[in-house]
Amino acid sequence: MVELFAEIYRKQPLVTAVAVVHVILALVMLVGLAVDSRSILGLNPWLKPFKFSVSIAIYLFTIALFMSYLPLNEKWSVRVGGTIAITMLIEIILISMQAARGTTSHFNTTTTFDTAVFAVMGIAVAINTLMLVIVLWQYFVLQLELAPSYLWGIRLGLAIFIVASFQGFMMASRGAHTVGAADGGAGLPLVNWSTLHGDLRVAHFVGLHALQIIPLAGYLVSGGNDPGRSSSLSMIAVFGVAGLVAGAMGWMLLQALAGKPVYGLR
Repeated sequence: MVELFAEIYRKQPLVTAVAVVHVILALVMLVGLAVDSRSILGLNPWLKPFKFSVSIAIYLFTIALFMSYLPLNEKWSVRVGGTIAITMLIEIILISMQAARGTTSHFNTTTTFDTAVFAVMGIAVAINTLMLVIVLWQYFVLQLELAPSYLWGIRLGLAIFIVASFQGFMMASRGAHTVGAADGGAGLPLVNWSTLHGDLRVAHFVGLHALQIIPLAGYLVSGGNDPGRSSSLSMIAVFGVAGLVAGAMGWMLLQALAGKPVYGLR
């Protein structure tokens, strides 16, 4: 594991370093959760920065790993990876700043400043998504020394992640993530997904974590990225997992758009 981390850091130093920064930030946010008694929409202001710090750390470690497989020239790799890292750093800085100010970060157009903050966050996410499209394209055009089932796991994980990213733009265009009511109100612990109304964040979450779920399935069925273990059965398994994840994401999106909460909670 240490050797793998060192290799990933060697090839993607900025992405790996920013991932570690987000791990540290998550710990700092835990302190904020413990000592700050304020509330935003009924929640501690540091809950969102904490969740985003953890999520972005996982995302950046995953991307650093995937990019370490690409036999690209150093300049190209550093530019793409660095752009991804910087956009995520911008995202967490703005989310944390708004939390410190005692206001929301997403969908906040209360003042000119808040509107500008949300716009910059949207631009950062758009640039990040574009970089992922480039990475996915490279995974289709380059010859890679990966087990076919693992390779397709990464391709499908990236593709579904990109689709889920566009769901974020859907929420932005609506100015909210809740369907049938204003944001806030009763929700599940930690994630705070609405238990009374539709919530677009559920499908978004499932789609984003396809980036880990499907490649992991491909890695496992290939015996730890062993090309000799690849078979038609392993390929069927990977596409089956991808189909389940995509189907779950689509179903949850339709549930949310219909104004229905997470299944079984109402």
